[in-house]
Amino acid sequence: MAPWPTSAEWAIVALSLKVSVLAVALTVPVAYALAWLLARRRFPGRILLDAAVHLPLVLPPVVTGWVLLLLFGRTGPLGHWLEETTGLVLVFRWTGAALAAAVMALPLMVRAMRLSIEAVDRKLVGAARTLGATPWRAFLTITLPLSLPGVLAGTMLGFARSLGEFGATITFASNIPGETRTLPLAIYTGLQVPGAEAAVTRLAIISVLLSVAALLASELLVRRSHGRRAHVL
Repeated sequence: MAPWPTSAEWAIVALSLKVSVLAVALTVPVAYALAWLLARRRFPGRILLDAAVHLPLVLPPVVTGWVLLLLFGRTGPLGHWLEETTGLVLVFRWTGAALAAAVMALPLMVRAMRLSIEAVDRKLVGAARTLGATPWRAFLTITLPLSLPGVLAGTMLGFARSLGEFGATITFASNIPGETRTLPLAIYTGLQVPGAEAAVTRLAIISVLLSVAALLASELLVRRSHGRRAHVL
């Protein structure tokens, strides 16, 4: 067993990191907007929106990937529109793997951010408004800073979830070497090949280390943010 990953295995790691970073970057603003909407607003259909956001948590990932294939495939309504207007093709591309990872990470990110937003005392926002702050200024100076721990925790949790995404990715983006074969797909592929146990072990260790690092970073960022918030208050 080789002690260090090969160049091909490092390429798989790099692709996984690229996919996960893009997935999180795309999801953070959407997740925060949904979290704020669910935490601060009451409107018809709110329960349905909440259920739709969390649906990827309970659906088999293969079903989520199939729905993405129907919507964003080259003949799907959104996929056809994207290709016609921007030339962007998602299916069987690494960008498609990022989309699948983003969809699967969204519920976890929304949940963490929503809990943090709900923990912000509305009286503080009300006090800022009585002092003349506009709704946007009150959001930027009160709600967003105080909910930052949830944003950071949700971001890192989404990153870790993206690194481990398998079912939706293989269904929507397939398992193409050098294009969509991320760490979980590479491990799965290695398990089907006789004599590839060493490579599987190395990739599994890297996957565990990256996931643990993301979770530790999330905890450290949350503690630092809590400390800053306590100092300000």
